[in-house]
Order: sequence, then C-alpha cells, then structure tokens
Amino acid sequence: MGRFFIEISYNGANYSGWQTQLNSNSVQETLQSKAILVFKQPIEIVGSSRTDAGVHALSQTAQFDFEPSDSLEQLVFKLNMALPPDISVLEIYPVRADANARFDATSRAYRYVITQKKTPFLQGQSLYHYGKLDLDAMNLCCYLIKKATDFQSFTKVKTQVNNFLCHIIEARWISDGHLLFFEIEANRFLRGMVRGLVGTMLEVGKGKISVSEFESILKSGDRKKAGENVPACGLFLTAVKYPEGIRLGL
Repeated sequence: MGRFFIEISYNGANYSGWQTQLNSNSVQETLQSKAILVFKQPIEIVGSSRTDAGVHALSQTAQFDFEPSDSLEQLVFKLNMALPPDISVLEIYPVRADANARFDATSRAYRYVITQKKTPFLQGQSLYHYGKLDLDAMNLCCYLIKKATDFQSFTKVKTQVNNFLCHIIEARWISDGHLLFFEIEANRFLRGMVRGLVGTMLEVGKGKISVSEFESILKSGDRKKAGENVPACGLFLTAVKYPEGIRLGL
C-alpha cells in the first residue's frame, strides 16, 4: 500500500463545501464514497484546503492510501465515470510515504471572477457587477495586501485559528474585456478572507472608500470595518503547490 495525491476540479454550487459535514452534501464525502466503490477497499481522503459552500476548484489536491489494482490512468477513468458531472479527477500520482496534502503545501492560489456584462454562460461562475470600477485604485490595495501580514480584518469573527498571519506571494487585479479577475497566492488563507478582501476592494473601486481607508481597515484587525463578503459563486481555488521531490516517479 502506498500514498497517493489526487488532483480534482469541481463546481461547488451543489455542495456545502469541501469538508464532510453531517446532513449535507460535501465534495470530500462524494469523492471518498465513489473511490471506495471503484477501488473496492477502504479509502480515507484528506484535502489540502477546505473550500466553503459554493466555492469552486480548478485544482484541488487531496491524499489517500491504497493498493492500486490497475494502472493509475485506468483508475482515473473509472473514478470519473462513477463521479457526478460536477466533479472531475485530473490525475492520481504516487508521493512519498510521509507526504501530507495539507501541511506540505507551500502555497495556494485563488481567483475571483467578476463580469461587467450580464451573460447566462457565467451564471453561477462569477459575480455580475454593473458600473465603472477604478482598477488602478484596487491594484493599489493589492500593493498594500502584499505588504501586510495580519488579515484579521477579513476573516470570520469567531474562527478557530492560532493566529491571523498570512504571507502573500501575489495579489493583483487583471482586466480582460468585460471580465475582471482578482488573483491571490499565499502560504495560507483564513476562512472567508478572499471574499472579504474582494468585497472591501470593490468599495474602493466604486469610490465609496479611499485606498488610505482600505489601509486603515487592513491594519485595524476589526472585521466590522471591512466590506461584506462577495458571493461564493465567483471564487475558484486555482492551484496548490508543493516542494520538489514530494512526487515519486519523476
């Protein structure tokens, strides 16, 4: 028996989030139950990140231990056939026996999508926002975010964490026609942090608060001063990165 990482993508609209919960439909439970059925052995899947209800993933990584009965490519095919259409397995690959999908991750990246043109094809995949936004001011906020380390102002008031410190590797707004993308990469994220940051930066973009006021909110550690969380539908986990050597066979 060996340890394996599984990379998946999913549309989170129909799920209560990644983590298994009582009396609710989670991505973790759905993936684990289908893996047990396909692999015909006990499987316990542990994810790298706990995405909230309604949040999507272009690339989520999880770990599990099992004894392959077929080629990994064939097992990916079989598992995809068993899973619902809104969850897809991208790859299964062997890793070191002591590898941990959550604690060995060096960074995670998220993207928030805003459309400024109503389109049915982005329904449930983005936030529709009508009206002009000052993208330059919003990117000045990103500069402040990259300098900051404490993000207590942008997470839930009651949360079970030891500290609110995050190392931000990248934060930026990108415009592509009528689409706006907020991209952020960090060593860790607090619950609701990205959605809180986006909601507050939109207030800057609309001219309701200044960049200096955003900086004051960032430094205050007071969630009540920040903007509301934007809806989960526009948020995507885009990547989970690991150090070299954790993957076997390369």
